[in-house]
Amino acid sequence: MNKQETLGTIWEVPDELWERIEPIILERDPSKPKGRRRADPRLMLNGIIFHLRSGCQWNRLPKELGDDSTIHRTLQRWVELGVLSRMWAVLVEVCEELDNVDWEWQSADGAMGKARFGGT
Repeated sequence: MNKQETLGTIWEVPDELWERIEPIILERDPSKPKGRRRADPRLMLNGIIFHLRSGCQWNRLPKELGDDSTIHRTLQRWVELGVLSRMWAVLVEVCEELDNVDWEWQSADGAMGKARFGGT
């Protein structure tokens, strides 16, 4: 890699993937005919991905990604509307098309911590 080449970020949705995701958002979370315009959904998705990838606090999101409260409300609305579940299904389809899904192998992730109020 020469000095002029730069790697893409880990939180910006590539154009080819956005072409698959945008119709899901428009279908499940259409803009209202009246009232304030919604924030750019692609920018909101980038903000959500940044938060999930970095683990930073909502109020520490980079300002160029948009208002932290707006991004958080968008995430809550999309979860409620099933937008993220449908996005996940599309991502699995894309991975399967690339022959990157091994359906024979599975993994579970978990966390262990101290029980705050005791227990057995």
